[in-house]
Amino acid sequence: MFGLFKKKETEEKNNLSLMAVASLLIHSAKIDENFTDKEKKIIQEVLIEMGADIKNISKIMEEAENKEKDSNQMLDFTREIKNIDEEEKKIIIEALWNIIYSDKNADMYETNLMRRLSGLLYLDSKVVGDIKEKVKLKKQ
Repeated sequence: MFGLFKKKETEEKNNLSLMAVASLLIHSAKIDENFTDKEKKIIQEVLIEMGADIKNISKIMEEAENKEKDSNQMLDFTREIKNIDEEEKKIIIEALWNIIYSDKNADMYETNLMRRLSGLLYLDSKVVGDIKEKVKLKKQ
């Protein structure tokens, strides 16, 4: 019986994390005021990689967009994400760089966002820079 409650609690916590990740990625995609289908696809792929059920992707995306719209700062999204393991954070950072470079250009607002996020997520700037270079090489 207690296992059932623990499973439900774990599921709810995972859904909160996925919502926070989706909201952060959507926020990042919208920072250049051009939220494209290509960026949406990147976000959906990351959510699936992080364990989201394919059937729930549209619902997660819709709720995350509403959450992002209603929020006025990144801290709302990073508060939950900073507690996940480092490998998942790296997946998120790679997705963020993929979103930023989806138009083959990183403007000063996007690079500033990544600098702030690496600190908020407690990631070494070298790790973030290495991921950036990996993504840039793929986009060329």
